[in-house]
Amino acid sequence: MKLLNMAVVVWAGTGLLAAKETPEAERLQRAAEVFREVMDTPDKGIPQGLLDKAHCVVIVPGMKKGAFIVGAKYGRGFAACRGEGGKGWTAPGGVRIEGGSFGLQIGGSETDVILLIMNERGVQRLLSSKFTLGGDAAVAGGPVGREASAQTDAYMTAEILSWSRSRGVFAGVSLTGATLRQDANTNRELYGKRIENRDILLGKAKAPASAGEFISTLNKYSSRKS
Repeated sequence: MKLLNMAVVVWAGTGLLAAKETPEAERLQRAAEVFREVMDTPDKGIPQGLLDKAHCVVIVPGMKKGAFIVGAKYGRGFAACRGEGGKGWTAPGGVRIEGGSFGLQIGGSETDVILLIMNERGVQRLLSSKFTLGGDAAVAGGPVGREASAQTDAYMTAEILSWSRSRGVFAGVSLTGATLRQDANTNRELYGKRIENRDILLGKAKAPASAGEFISTLNKYSSRKS
């Protein structure tokens, strides 16, 4: 009987381990790592002032080589928005970026992309099931590090600011022509049911355990909107 009980415990533990290592959970962890690495280099990362003003963030980690050339491939990541009253962050919603030309990354072995949604118009775009960057929503390459203190018209009027990191180089990049849409399959795997990004990003969904590091990382660097 003891052997049987031990076998059940081992089997259950193995099941839990497998749940933590799903592709979606691994992608969430990688997204948190990307954001942490970028923000830990303030002179070469996203300016804190812009991050504090952002309404939502999108992180798409680990694009493979040639992912955006001629719109042939796509990347998958996560979006989160400020919680109620601007405090904290919502659970993450799965997103995909498809198409567009990312000239800066051509030849890079891997590309990470970060978007900041800067105003309510941009939020409404993100809450839709699909929109085009530079078409439906105004997008501009974001400034890096201390350069950001300059309040240029582009930064003030853009609905979305975008950055990429390839071969260790982090820079603002224009994603004009790329399409961003919700990733229904990722959401189903994370939440165990069909759920729309609109509901997730409006704070109507409880975050899964696998999103703990992702949300705590966002809170560490900007827990409350200015």
